[in-house]
Amino acid sequence: MSSQKFDKRFGLIAIQKGFIAFEEAYEALVTQITEELEKDKRRPIGEILFEKGHMTTTQIDGVIKSMGL
Repeated sequence: MSSQKFDKRFGLIAIQKGFIAFEEAYEALVTQITEELEKDKRRPIGEILFEKGHMTTTQIDGVIKSMGL
């Protein structure tokens, strides 16, 4: 699975599970895209959401389990 597809699916599942709001997913995606353009660096969306305090590691693991990884 491509990382771009993974990030979109990760954000959608996190919203569906009630872990984050749409606005938090949007904010994390904007951060991810900005970093990629400015620093040529792409971080996982879960890492960004954790860093911003929107998700816990337990919630992130719950999303990954839902994705079948």
